[in-house]
This record gives sequence, C-alpha cells and structure tokens, in this order.
Amino acid sequence: MTERTDVDTHERAHPGPREYVKIAVILAVITAIEVAIFYIEFIKDSAAFVPTLLLLSAIKFGMVVLWFMHLRFDSRLFGRLFVAGLALALSLFIVVLLTFGVFFK
Repeated sequence: MTERTDVDTHERAHPGPREYVKIAVILAVITAIEVAIFYIEFIKDSAAFVPTLLLLSAIKFGMVVLWFMHLRFDSRLFGRLFVAGLALALSLFIVVLLTFGVFFK
C-alpha cells in the first residue's frame, strides 16, 4: 500500500487538556466581567453598556468557536463562514436595537 502524498502536512497540533482548561478559565473570567458590568449602576446607565456586552460576547463566541469547535485547526473557509455569520447576526441585532431606540434614551 502506498502512502498518500496529496494530504496537507501543515496541520496544527490539537491542544491538550491544559490548554482547554486555560481557555475555560479565560471564558469564566470574561463571563464574570459581564456579570459585574451588569451590576455596576453607573456603567449600566451609560451608552457603552450594550456595546461593551456585545464586544465581550463576540470575544467569547470567537474563543469557543476557535478552540472548542476546533475551527482553529480546520480550513480557513470555515472560519470565514463563522465570521460572516457572526457579522450578519450582530448587524441584524444592532439594527433591531436601533429600531427600538435602545442606544438612545
């Protein structure tokens, strides 16, 4: 049996358990920051409240997709599809918030 030579040999090694725990801790810290932002009154009343939470959510989404869904190790096409989906969903969400006047009190 012959060995295949058309296989891409530039694949990245998958992370070990230690790296997954690090990512989980980072995600937990970001979640704690989000909860803290919700309970701090002067931030909650500012115009930066919703955009800050959206940014933190987008960061968490990216980390989960890249690490736990192994997108970091797949084709770049899949990454572009996920980013396009996130951009579309975020754009729609912002348009809906603008329609209902959430940013303008």
